[in-house]
Amino acid sequence: MSARILVAEDDVKQSRLIRIYLEREGNAVQVVADGRAALERARSVKPDLIVLDVMLPLVDGLDVCRILRTESDVPILLLTARTTEEDMLLGLDLGADDYLTKPYSPRELTARVRALLRRSRKAGADGSAVLRVGALELDTARFEVRVAGRPVELTSKEFSILEALAREPGRVFSRAQIIERVFGFDRDVLERTVDAHVMNLRRKLERAGGGEGARCVETVYGRGYRLSDG
Repeated sequence: MSARILVAEDDVKQSRLIRIYLEREGNAVQVVADGRAALERARSVKPDLIVLDVMLPLVDGLDVCRILRTESDVPILLLTARTTEEDMLLGLDLGADDYLTKPYSPRELTARVRALLRRSRKAGADGSAVLRVGALELDTARFEVRVAGRPVELTSKEFSILEALAREPGRVFSRAQIIERVFGFDRDVLERTVDAHVMNLRRKLERAGGGEGARCVETVYGRGYRLSDG
């Protein structure tokens, strides 16, 4: 199924290559070269997905991500030359759904895009349900989470990970299983991404729910993560 994809990349060679590969997949691709244009085009076109370079002129890509996340749940794939864990966590915490570090393979980029689109469409097709596990409550239709009655603001990927765990409380999910359920394809490189999302998720749950929030997502060392059912 064709998707409307906005690419925000100021490197002409990179943006041309991304466009070629995404259009081969049957997508309608628009390209902008600065952050201000990215914001304007995202608001007017309302794309199904945004490929967003971090180092954009006029408005930084991280600022674009932060602003758009207050306005929309559109999937965002960050492209970054920054490789430190702090930079990665910042991008995910601002609402990015996934990230690629430069240099990257165009085939991997298209695979990430397919996975994000698949997940987004599946979420839109799912029926409503409210999941309750202990002090935790998830409304999958309204994209809302509460801990002990207090609201928690999550990114779409954090919500998806929490939803996967909440549908089977007490079950241990390996990183590979979380990748398959949330990201849609198995890539070893994404295991650190899972850890980063879970780290942010725990921090937000603890901030909202104190001790009850902190105990929600447990690490089972050597195996993965589970949602406490106690």
